[in-house]
Amino acid sequence: MKNVDLIVEMLAGAGVRWVFGVPSGPVLPLIEALRTSPIDYVLTASETSAGFMASTVGALTGVPGVCVSTLGPGATNMTTGVGAAWLDRAPVIAITCNVETAWLERRIQMRIDHHALFAPLTKASRPLRRGFVAAPLAEALALATAEPPGPVHLDLPEDVGLAAATEAPAMASIRSRLGPPAGDTIEAVAAALAHSRRPLLVTGLSLSRVGGGGGLLDFVEKQHLPFVSTLHAKGLLPESHAGSAGVIGRARRSDVAAFVRRADLIVAVGYDPIEINYEEWCAATPIVHLSTEAAETSEALRLVVNAACDLDAAVEALVALPPQANDWTDAEIAAHRATLDAALRPDLASFGGQHVIDVLRGRLGEDAILAYDVGAHTHQIATQWRTDAPLTCISTNGWSSMGYGIPAAYAAKLVHPGRAVVGLVGDGCFQMTAGELALGRRLGLAAPIIVLNDGWLSLLKVKQERKGYALSGVRLGEPPPSPAHYFGVPCRGVHDAAELAAALDWACGVDGPTVIEAFIDAAPYSATVYD
Repeated sequence: MKNVDLIVEMLAGAGVRWVFGVPSGPVLPLIEALRTSPIDYVLTASETSAGFMASTVGALTGVPGVCVSTLGPGATNMTTGVGAAWLDRAPVIAITCNVETAWLERRIQMRIDHHALFAPLTKASRPLRRGFVAAPLAEALALATAEPPGPVHLDLPEDVGLAAATEAPAMASIRSRLGPPAGDTIEAVAAALAHSRRPLLVTGLSLSRVGGGGGLLDFVEKQHLPFVSTLHAKGLLPESHAGSAGVIGRARRSDVAAFVRRADLIVAVGYDPIEINYEEWCAATPIVHLSTEAAETSEALRLVVNAACDLDAAVEALVALPPQANDWTDAEIAAHRATLDAALRPDLASFGGQHVIDVLRGRLGEDAILAYDVGAHTHQIATQWRTDAPLTCISTNGWSSMGYGIPAAYAAKLVHPGRAVVGLVGDGCFQMTAGELALGRRLGLAAPIIVLNDGWLSLLKVKQERKGYALSGVRLGEPPPSPAHYFGVPCRGVHDAAELAAALDWACGVDGPTVIEAFIDAAPYSATVYD
């Protein structure tokens, strides 16, 4: 057994099913070891996409996603994808295959300091050496999944990978456990609720990683609480529920913010400020913070409870609290929901992104997964797309990198081959990662990619408008007609809701990937993204 075989055996033992990457000479020994293993090596068009796919797998499964690159430019490419795992809190193992050990300190072709490169983006960066492979890999698997989860980088010199293994496979504890909230913490929560007339619940990213999040609905209904969420928390509480009041910091944020300002207490469960700082939306309001990490404090915040604890236990304790009367009325919450829904759909005759989202939502089942990219459409989707199922509306928020949507959609389809998966991306994002369509074709992944083609970097267009700047550097050009295919993936163009519905029927009948280009008007974003 060589060290590359040892690595593969340990990854398989941890539940890893795919390794994403781009080959090179130093990567080939690892690919050869994967060839005869239960783990599939997935060739991506770029190492950046490999990182995005690993991050998506880690977020959806809780098992570390794995990406691999060569040294130098392969490693720098991969850091962008690994950054998503770092700031979106997904367990990932990022492996760089390096030159031989004797050359590690030499100034030679392609070689850079990988540990310095990955240090700001990972929970740890470890070298692998002869006789020192199993221990750091076991540590990496445990660390990647410990709260809060994130990426760990391992550097593998080619000679180390090819050397005979001298260690037995090792396994460390995969998931760390936090303790339950202290008794005085729950007493403080109860006291805050008793003194509040308008408590508001907010859910966040960390809640997506626990099993007891569903019990939180019992707390909501027992206390008659309205609730808002972050982008990553969509579906953890059902958005069809009468108490759902929207997503903070996204489309029609002013409407959601006006509702939030009515609250006199924020009860934040599983909230992670990496998505949006408390100061940006509720600095003046008392906050109960229960999550896997304590919130960072500042003079601007009124944190009446700030506890790191096991969220399953925290939810159980919240459900056990006696009900407290408050001043929220069903009519008040319903009026807010109606106002928000209307504002999201400006009365324009042209075909806009809001129409695409409504058609898609009406055609896809509740367990379907929407993977979407970064841009003006991110804001629109986050608020407009309603889901009652967790981890079905996925994007990058903490990292917010363009180019995420297509790799994420294909990774989600690998994880859930029996479920409908759709990627929804802007035209700027599509230009960055269109090459990954070849991956979808090669693997036969029936996950339609819908491109919102308006000829602009629309989010930046709106930002320039808000600042009073002239529009410059944000025009992609007049969109040309759709081609018959991209990289052998069939494509159709649509110009209205009826054509989109027909194209979705067509895509569902294709046994493989498809592209639908929706030619939309960018103008509606100006009325929804920041208002």
